[in-house]
Amino acid sequence: MKPVPLANLAQLAEFDEIIDVRSPGEYTDDHIPGALNFPVMDDAERARVGTIYKQVSAFDAKKIGAALVSRNIARHLEDYFADKPRGWKPLIYCWRGGGRSGSLAHVLKQIGFGAAQLDGGYKTYRRAVVAELDSLPGRFDFRVVCGPTGSGKSRLLQALLASGAQVLDLEGLAAHRGSVLGNLPDASQPPQKMFDSQLWWALQHFNPGRPVYVEAESKKIGLLRVPDALLARMREGGCVRVEVATPLRVALLKEEYAHFLANPAALKEKLDCLLGLYGQEIIARWNALAEQGAWDELVLALLERHYDPAYGKSTLKNYPHYTDTAPIVVENISPTGFLSAAQRILEQA
Repeated sequence: MKPVPLANLAQLAEFDEIIDVRSPGEYTDDHIPGALNFPVMDDAERARVGTIYKQVSAFDAKKIGAALVSRNIARHLEDYFADKPRGWKPLIYCWRGGGRSGSLAHVLKQIGFGAAQLDGGYKTYRRAVVAELDSLPGRFDFRVVCGPTGSGKSRLLQALLASGAQVLDLEGLAAHRGSVLGNLPDASQPPQKMFDSQLWWALQHFNPGRPVYVEAESKKIGLLRVPDALLARMREGGCVRVEVATPLRVALLKEEYAHFLANPAALKEKLDCLLGLYGQEIIARWNALAEQGAWDELVLALLERHYDPAYGKSTLKNYPHYTDTAPIVVENISPTGFLSAAQRILEQA
């Protein structure tokens, strides 16, 4: 029999595909970015085997588990793996690099595929992610895009990316815009571990010899924590100060938060979260503006009373280089306007 070779994380790029054989629930909580989920036991099957292991015996659990694993591997072979060429090289992993990944890797190896098993499985991977999120940020020169709410920082990052710059889109990875209104419509935030993995993956692929552009953030984006080492390194970095005229900021925010304009009740629910800061009278006034559809007046009031004072105070405290450079003025909020601003930034870099 052909033994299944072991591989480590440094060899990920050597494989055609990464196969995660853990249950769908485990996969959703976190996985190696780009890995495909072909579970050898689903969540219910895994729970059943675990219960038998605890309440009956390890022997009985292994018998039932083996039958389930064999059945699921057969299904995957008939479906996804059937058209793979002889030279296909998959890397297989499970929780600890044990029986679940070993079962599929063994079958694929006996067929003739170049299958390997990730040494230590997901547990080893997760330990590496935690350790490297502490060390990787120190390798990079971060340029922090700063500007008040509505200045189009996320759009500017996308324009920088389109212009060839290295960009770390934390809010994109977190699926959140980083404020009380920041939840994206029809999108939930990933689990913390999955956010960590996506962040680790992005940092792994940056060139340390070139700057990395990132938006100024606080310690949390929605429910997710930004790693301490990354945040500390960002706060040491140079700042790109973005300025946009207030009427344009209002127009941009109406575009980006159009889902609230279409659903004032959802907006009012979010505004109620600010009761402790501003009291019943002000929140009632803002809710009335939402009910009336007086969007320009409401957005301007939120900027002047809530967002601008909070952002100014936080930025000056956490990003000491904010005032070191002249502002980049975005003269219109079209894609062309942000591309023009991005090109000016890169020319000055």
